[in-house]
Amino acid sequence: MTKSHLSTEIAEQPAVLQRLLDQERETMEQVAAAIREYDPRYVVIAARGTSDNAARYGKYLFGAANRLPVALATPSLFTLYQRPPRLENALVLGISQSGASPDIVSVIQEGRRQGALTVVVTNDPGSPLATAAAHTLQLHTGVEQSIAATKTYTASLMAMAMLSTSLAEDETRWQALQSLPGITAKVVEAMPDIIRAAERYRYANSCIVVGRGYNYATGFEIALKLKELTYVLADPYSPADLQHGPIALVERGFPAILIVPEGHVTAEMVDCLEQLRERGAETIVISALADALALAHTPLSVPAGIPEWLSPVVNVIPGQIFGLGLTLAKGLDPDHPRGLRKVTLTH
Repeated sequence: MTKSHLSTEIAEQPAVLQRLLDQERETMEQVAAAIREYDPRYVVIAARGTSDNAARYGKYLFGAANRLPVALATPSLFTLYQRPPRLENALVLGISQSGASPDIVSVIQEGRRQGALTVVVTNDPGSPLATAAAHTLQLHTGVEQSIAATKTYTASLMAMAMLSTSLAEDETRWQALQSLPGITAKVVEAMPDIIRAAERYRYANSCIVVGRGYNYATGFEIALKLKELTYVLADPYSPADLQHGPIALVERGFPAILIVPEGHVTAEMVDCLEQLRERGAETIVISALADALALAHTPLSVPAGIPEWLSPVVNVIPGQIFGLGLTLAKGLDPDHPRGLRKVTLTH
C-alpha cells in the first residue's frame, strides 16, 4: 500500500485518542462544572460536514446519558436570514476542526450575546471559533493534512463522550473511555485486509450505508468519506427511513454497508441485514457479532464488548479504511479529492 496522509492519519487515531484522554480530562471536568452550574434546559450544536456527523452522535449521547434535549443549529438563520432563534437557557456547542467557518462562529457569537453558555470543540485553540466561545475543548490531534478528516472526527466523538461523562460524574464510563485507544489500535491493525476487501467494489458507483441509534452518525460519516474520496453516491439511512421508500433502490448486486453494534439496535439491524440479503444486496457489515458477520459478503469485524454509546468511535474506522481502499482500487488520489480543500468557509 502506498503511504498517504490519509493512511497515516487513520493509523494515528489510537495515539490521538490517548493524548486527548491524557491532556484534556481536567479541562473537561472544569467545563462540566460550569455547565452544571448554568443548568441548561437543552443543547444546540452548530457544525458542518464531518463535524455535523459528530453532532449527530451528540444528539444521542447527551440525550441518553445526560437527559438533555439536543437540536442541531440552522446556521443560515444566523447569517443569511439574520433571524436567530432565542437561545436563553441553552448550552450552545460548536464543533469545527479548523474553527474557521464563519457560519459556525456566528452561532457561537449570537449565543454568547444572548447570554447562553458557549462551548466549542476544535483542533485550533487560537481560531475565531475558540475566541468567540466562553470555553474551548481542544482535540490535540496535531495537524491534519488529509482533506478527508479522520482523526479529528474520532477525536471530536471522544471529546463529546468525555464531556458527557464529566457531566454525569460517572467513573465507570471513564473506565470505558480509557479502553478505546487499545480497541481502536486493534482495528487499525486490520488496515491491509480491509483495503484488499474494498477492491471487490472498484466498479461501484452508488451504495447505501445503514446505521441506527448512536451509529446513525457513523452511517452519515462513512457515506461522506465514500462520496468525497471515491465519488460513489453513498446515501445514509436508518433502517426505519430505509423502509419508507429508499429500499426500492436495492437490487441484486447493490452494495449496502451496515453498522451492527452490540446493544439496543442489534435485533433491528440484523433484521434489516436479512431483508437486504433477500433482495440480493451485496452486504458489507461492520460488527463484532458472529451472526451479523455471517450474513455479510464482506465482513469487517471489530472487537467485541464495546459499549454501544462508545461504538461509533470504533465502528467508523473500518469505514474510513474501506474508503481508502476503494479510492486506491479506483486509481484515485486519496490526498487530493477533486474540487475540495482542507478548510471550507461557509456562510
